[in-house]
Amino acid sequence: MKSYKPFGKRLFDVVFSLLLLPILVPFFLLAIVSIWVSDGRPIFFKQQRVGQQGKVFTMWKLRTMYMDQTKFTVEQEDRSAWSDGIPDSFVFKENADDPRITPIGKFLRKTSMDELPQVLNVLRGEMSIIGPRPETPSYTYYYSPYQTKRLDVKPGITGWAQVNGRSTINHGQKIEFDRYYVTHYNLKLDMKILKKTVAQVIRRKGAY
Repeated sequence: MKSYKPFGKRLFDVVFSLLLLPILVPFFLLAIVSIWVSDGRPIFFKQQRVGQQGKVFTMWKLRTMYMDQTKFTVEQEDRSAWSDGIPDSFVFKENADDPRITPIGKFLRKTSMDELPQVLNVLRGEMSIIGPRPETPSYTYYYSPYQTKRLDVKPGITGWAQVNGRSTINHGQKIEFDRYYVTHYNLKLDMKILKKTVAQVIRRKGAY
């Protein structure tokens, strides 16, 4: 299925996104109104992320955290020993009880609705529907050459690592799942990931 790489994958991304947009509009509007009523503006949250081959782009999400976070204390990980890459045992801490998350934000995260604006990133060609989740520059800065392999394809809204553990796996496991995807991705695997993603969203599994 070499024809799927990369033309077929891009075609799938565009067609799927355009078909998805009309379905998502009511959810967009509901989420926008909910955020506005509960915590005001801004509605969207944008952040620099690292895409294919290390290219930095602006990723969009629905805002799920309070704007004023100065009153919250958040524990930071110790990166002093990351000179040879991010340790395999490292686990990115996502906490459902994070005090920075608004009440409506908890619902948006649990249902993954906060990720909906990334369909626009897909249409712009910065992301794919399926691929390794986009990382922040502050983390990719510490990547080893082995870990950098996950940047060989466009990042995705969902991916092989997402459907195989999401927030329950450590960094080493995430890298292995992402490297597997980079090497083996095809239409069949993408459809399998898409099916598993829908099941996870319905069960609200692994989202915080």
